[in-house]
Amino acid sequence: MITRNIKYINKDFSEYRASLIDYTKTYYPTTYNDFSPASPGMMFIEMAAYVGDVLSFYLDNQIQENYLQFARQSNNLFELAYMFGYKPNVTGVAVVDIDFYQQVPAISSGGSFVPDFNYTLYIGPNSTVSSATNISFLINDPIDFSVSSSNDPTDITVYQVIGNNPSSFLLKKTRKAISAGINSINFSFTSPEKFPTVEISANKLIGILDCTDTEGNNWYEVDYLGQEMIYDSIKNTNTNDPNLSQYSGDTPYLLKLKKVQHRFTTRLKNSNTLQIQFGAGTVADSDEVIIPNPDNVGIGLPFEQDKLTTAYSPSNFLYTKTYGIAPSNTTLTFRYLTGGGVSSNVDSNTLTKLNGNVNFLNPNISNSTLGNSIFNSLAVTNPNAASGGGDGDSIEEIRQNSSVNFAAQQRNVTQDDYLVRSLSMPAKYGEVAKAYIEPTKLQSVFPGESLGILDLYILTYDINKKLIQASHGLKQNLVTYLSQYRMINDAINIKDAFIINIGVNFDIVVLPNYNSNQVLIKCISSLQNYFNINNWQINQPIILREIYTLLDHVEGVQTVKSIDISNFAGTTLGYSQYAYDISGATRNNVIYPSIDPMIFEVKYPDADIQGRVVSL
Repeated sequence: MITRNIKYINKDFSEYRASLIDYTKTYYPTTYNDFSPASPGMMFIEMAAYVGDVLSFYLDNQIQENYLQFARQSNNLFELAYMFGYKPNVTGVAVVDIDFYQQVPAISSGGSFVPDFNYTLYIGPNSTVSSATNISFLINDPIDFSVSSSNDPTDITVYQVIGNNPSSFLLKKTRKAISAGINSINFSFTSPEKFPTVEISANKLIGILDCTDTEGNNWYEVDYLGQEMIYDSIKNTNTNDPNLSQYSGDTPYLLKLKKVQHRFTTRLKNSNTLQIQFGAGTVADSDEVIIPNPDNVGIGLPFEQDKLTTAYSPSNFLYTKTYGIAPSNTTLTFRYLTGGGVSSNVDSNTLTKLNGNVNFLNPNISNSTLGNSIFNSLAVTNPNAASGGGDGDSIEEIRQNSSVNFAAQQRNVTQDDYLVRSLSMPAKYGEVAKAYIEPTKLQSVFPGESLGILDLYILTYDINKKLIQASHGLKQNLVTYLSQYRMINDAINIKDAFIINIGVNFDIVVLPNYNSNQVLIKCISSLQNYFNINNWQINQPIILREIYTLLDHVEGVQTVKSIDISNFAGTTLGYSQYAYDISGATRNNVIYPSIDPMIFEVKYPDADIQGRVVSL
């Protein structure tokens, strides 16, 4: 057999053509020597070069499409994103605050007139508000005008006055809404099969809202079929939890972990198709809480079970419900959300049509005429324009977000992970207003106790958005919330941070030809914005130089003569019980916080920030 010298580095048409000509000249010099463009032999050589070029192109392309950083086809990017645990967004939803208003009559109570909450309305969850152009916005949480708390305040103003007394009040609630409409689709299932899939095709798919079957069972969306535990919320009432119901003011809902068998996962195959997959179990199978069940290890092995050295496949456990049950002999109704896009960035005061279940909390309205008037007084609007609507993830955003998601893996690894996760707990379970985390101080560690303990200090708001210590109910919800993200060897102590209330007194010199009162009001307003509690975190120092600079930049201020920070303490006066040595904590014009985590708060800005105009 003659050994042929074959080149394997050719990649395009011209290189293949040149190599084939050289090959023919080398090994068939007398058989064929007409290499003119019009010769029949060149036709076959160029056809072979053409085929080689096409095959080389597709081979390179397929290899390239296997790598997240190089893939260009959207369907491959979607598959690679899911491999990294990231669910791409095919639409960008707009977000806006919706104001809800209703009137209630006034009644006399204790010598003054107050709202009659017997006429308050209740708007059910998953209501929508739409514009004249039929762009819908969804409100997930229900609206109860009779309830007012720190995370869901009800604003009350006098609406109408007859004589010298109010005859009616106006109640106002505010909710976050996203640009989404609710759609539904049914899927029927007969005999059970392992891991069945169905698909929803629609434009601007956001995700699944809920799913129920004909027997009334709820089906839950999970990140992966092996996930048995989900978060579930229940109303914080005495019936549901007698111990925590006393904290319903700042924790209206209790967060629980619930084990579910009826579950499914979703994945976007492309920008218009959502695939839904179910588990492999049936209702007759045994249910396992822990994966795997040691009684089932080795099932399916062809030889003697050796539990010391054998590598087991997860298929050993497919017959249990650890991957969820497959629907059979039933019909599933999915409600899913669509919307978003640039067109959802609607202008202010355009969302005025409410679509939802509205009724009186009190079913026994004595005055039906007044009741109809109150019912018809319900109004909605968006005081600000909606923003955030877009076209979803671009190709580059899918690449970057997938890489970030793979690195995070939805686990709390660093201290900052716990901090951000605590602040992200939904407000209906209690609002963590401020959080700070640090390793437990050495002097607080008992003998034999691990040094890997973290102390998480938190504070919450009262109904007037003043800092207070978190209730036991809020802390219990936070424990449950963090439990699914906590590393197995991490221990977290949830503690109260200290609140130090302060006041500010300052003296300024005003430039000639400026109104002293107006300049003073501007200075006070600037300091109120500076000490707004939204701008302050636990263990943040007060830098006096920043305050001097802030006042110096107020129009009309010639110079700042002095700034004095004082401490207010005493619960009888409405302040925190903790006193603080301001002068002792001041070094080089910086007021430092204490060793124990604390936060500075100007509790009553209108009274606790005072200034004077003095002369040079």
